[in-house]
Amino acid sequence: MMNEKIRRAIIFDSSTLITFAMNGLLNELRGLKRIFKGSFVITKDVKRETIDKPLTIKRFEFEALKIKQLLDEGVLEMSSSLGVDDAELSRKTKEVLEIANNTFTGGGKNIHIIDAGEASCLALSRILEKRKIKNVISVDERTTRMLGERPENLKKLLQKKLHTSITSKKGNYGFFSGFRFIRSSELAYVAYKKGLVRLKNGPVLDALLYAVKFNGCSISDAEINEIKKMGKI
Repeated sequence: MMNEKIRRAIIFDSSTLITFAMNGLLNELRGLKRIFKGSFVITKDVKRETIDKPLTIKRFEFEALKIKQLLDEGVLEMSSSLGVDDAELSRKTKEVLEIANNTFTGGGKNIHIIDAGEASCLALSRILEKRKIKNVISVDERTTRMLGERPENLKKLLQKKLHTSITSKKGNYGFFSGFRFIRSSELAYVAYKKGLVRLKNGPVLDALLYAVKFNGCSISDAEINEIKKMGKI
């Protein structure tokens, strides 16, 4: 049964968790959870991508164990902890996948946009919204954010990457509007401002932002400079 006091949540996609793990920032994530009055939530699909499958691959086993520890400690919670039924979430995830991966067409074929992990985060967000639980999706992967925020720009990006004309079902755009996103870079900035980052000397914020950039977070140099300006305020 969901704790009735929980009325907001951050839904973590695999990309953000992997970025934090690869940069040795999981203690900072623990610190963020301590000051956040809500839940850090993952879905079964995200757990499969960040823990279950990587534990079977030697190259990724160590990071998977570190993320698993967050789950064991209760820093991360499964979506079921908020009273979300797995069957309901699975149905909604399939709906999101079906619509997302049939929105853009190139070369006579539908273009695969997102996988189950990202789709489950979008699905969970919609379910929580209906339950009046404010939420934001933490995702570093650019495609998912563009789908929700700037689908026309995603169309242009696909044309550039695939070197082909892209058509889209604009009627699908509305299905993905209204989501709120945050990246590991913004979370890292909050950790820095709250004094949660263990390093104190030197250009810490600059190093932190470029670390997440080079380990999975889709952020431009211009965006990093804007965040650094904020850090000086």
